Amino acid sequence: MVLSIFVDGSGGTNSGFGYFVKETGESFYEKKSDITNNQAEYMAIISVLKKFSDTTDEIMIFSDSKNTVSQLNHEYAINNDHLRSLAREAWEMMAKMPHLKISWIPRNQNLAGKMLGS
Repeated sequence: MVLSIFVDGSGGTNSGFGYFVKETGESFYEKKSDITNNQAEYMAIISVLKKFSDTTDEIMIFSDSKNTVSQLNHEYAINNDHLRSLAREAWEMMAKMPHLKISWIPRNQNLAGKMLGS
């Protein structure tokens, strides 16, 4: 089975992150104060990696954060120490998930953004 998982996060005063699984309707959202948009996007992806670490399903993660997707796919450098440590955490889990792909999508196609109301 292929799971299409849409992630989104937002920083600032009402910050948080979450995901939405298109095939099952499962969703997750966590409020997290005082984080940046980039940190929230990383935390959303990490929450998916943790939740689905033991699955044999093919996982497709979709994010509207071009920066985060490009950094995790080793296309952009990471110049922030906090983001680098989040990326390392993600990469560690990604290495154990051979059926994983992370892709960028335009904001208006992000089902998690619509569902999470961001």
